[in-house]
Amino acid sequence: MQIIPKMAAVVLLAAIGLPAIAQKIKLVDGDLTALKNEKQLNVEFTYDQLKVGKFDNEADYIQKKTAEYNQKEAGKGDTWAKAWKNDRKDRFEPSFESLFNENSDTKVGDYSGAKYTLIFHTTFMEPGFNVGVMRKNAYIDAEVLIVETANKSKTVAKISVDNAPGRMFGGFDFDTGERIKEAYAVSGKKLAKFINK
Repeated sequence: MQIIPKMAAVVLLAAIGLPAIAQKIKLVDGDLTALKNEKQLNVEFTYDQLKVGKFDNEADYIQKKTAEYNQKEAGKGDTWAKAWKNDRKDRFEPSFESLFNENSDTKVGDYSGAKYTLIFHTTFMEPGFNVGVMRKNAYIDAEVLIVETANKSKTVAKISVDNAPGRMFGGFDFDTGERIKEAYAVSGKKLAKFINK
């Protein structure tokens, strides 16, 4: 008879612990004062040497998920793999830019004539999951470099972005791409505010 109250307590404690992972943005090196009067920043996104979940190599993750989906339904894995890559340009990057621009006087985008370039290098993705009764939030880690556009080997500042959460309000984020998209949106918003400080 006491099993149900104990289980309820365990679930409640687990739910309370979920929001404990907080996004951290930190200036690792350099100085952001150079950006003070800049109205535009060129932006680039890189994903090389990306780790995904328990996989040290993104290619291994894609291979495993593709095979799993194809086993359930022919062609489903191939469709998933294509969407996994396309989501970067279609969902993640536009979400980052949109929320950054909403929260900053300095706008980011395809501004090749801008004095500085912001390179957002994603180093880790946790896709998470949502199966209704159970969920694991998505999050990303990234390294941000502010470099001179004319000489990208000249770094002005280096910023770390850790545990940027990807979760939709209401919990209707059953799609992996949608969860990760939220992590990019949050990163754009928080990074804009951090640079503005």
